[in-house]
Amino acid sequence: MRICLLSYRGNPYSGGQGIYVYYLSRELQNLGHEVHVLSGPPYPEVIDGVTIHKLESLNLYESTNSVWQELPRLRNPLRFYEFLAVSLGTFPEPFTFSIRAFNRLRALQSEIKFDVIHDNQSLGWGLLLMKRLKVPVVATIHHPIPVDRQLALAQAEGLREQFRLRKFYSFIGMQKQVAQRLDRVITVSENSAQDINRILNVRCDAIRIVLNGVDTDYFDGNGHIPKEANSLIMVSSGNGHIKGLPFLLEALHIVRQETPAKLTVVGNGTSDDQPNHLVQKYGLEDAVTFTGKIEKDELAKLYASSEIAVVPSLYEGFGLPAAEAMSCGLPIVSTSAGALPEVVGEDGKAGFLVPPADPDNLAVALKRLLSDKQLGKSMGDAGRKRVLENFSWQQTALNTVRVYEELLDAHGRL
Repeated sequence: MRICLLSYRGNPYSGGQGIYVYYLSRELQNLGHEVHVLSGPPYPEVIDGVTIHKLESLNLYESTNSVWQELPRLRNPLRFYEFLAVSLGTFPEPFTFSIRAFNRLRALQSEIKFDVIHDNQSLGWGLLLMKRLKVPVVATIHHPIPVDRQLALAQAEGLREQFRLRKFYSFIGMQKQVAQRLDRVITVSENSAQDINRILNVRCDAIRIVLNGVDTDYFDGNGHIPKEANSLIMVSSGNGHIKGLPFLLEALHIVRQETPAKLTVVGNGTSDDQPNHLVQKYGLEDAVTFTGKIEKDELAKLYASSEIAVVPSLYEGFGLPAAEAMSCGLPIVSTSAGALPEVVGEDGKAGFLVPPADPDNLAVALKRLLSDKQLGKSMGDAGRKRVLENFSWQQTALNTVRVYEELLDAHGRL
């Protein structure tokens, strides 16, 4: 098949979407398919043989330019709309990317005949325009974004912050309507499938579950790297509040009354004022390290040198950091939110599952693992075994192709 993957953001170090595009495109090509990736910035990394089509974007959320520096780039209507929308506090990238992707696909039609178009959760209006190109369109929804909005609003301080969040998440109405009009939606867990049906009103018969994979050769725990005593690691690819960071910091404060544990927080959601305020409030200045975004090599080394992985999220559509840590042989302390029980498995086997937003129970589980190194070792071994048996990117690609074939068959293309 000729497969076109769409991702409005694709950098593998900026979150799960970039990881998904990298590994899915790699395994689809390894299966013998021709794969093209259309992406906005930050652009993805892909293996040789996968073709990237880089779409422009003002990328204003990462730009340091002044308004006057941006003005020369605003000469066409879509750029002007993007600039205006960001200036008003909304998030236009899913929409603007989908329109640019449609225009590029229409231009490519004379030279490339794609068999399927696979969107990675942009869910912009442009997907409905793509259906006019007579190419089946499928989308992966990792989890319904209204859940993020609900959790963010619940933690917002004051009406002004709630108003800001409602503006930012105003793209949700578009995503909901687009998702309902697609022939197939792929998601990554049973929990996400139920939420997509309940929250986005996508028909159950249109949803297919395809589990994510883990690079088990890369995330292997590297036994040559010594463990740092009483070390915890949390990997956050999104908003620190939704990922449960405030509750983990409170739990760490409790733990340190008995054990001098230290925490490394990797990824996004760590640069705003609240985590820094909480670090100071709980006296954790010497106990917490925020790395910001790091590359894959450094992440693997941090997993290898840590004793325990913590996933305190208030919601996860899958929970890739949990699976990666398990692949490295780390015991997990995770919440029972969203799909995390599907990834971690039975409570007490590869890790402990505690209620979300519960720092006391989080602290109890951490203290138990910190005081019983043999228990941590046996849980880590069980986690590695579970990942090897259940989470393979090759299997992800094979199951994704089955969805493509089903969709093509429904369109009378096979």
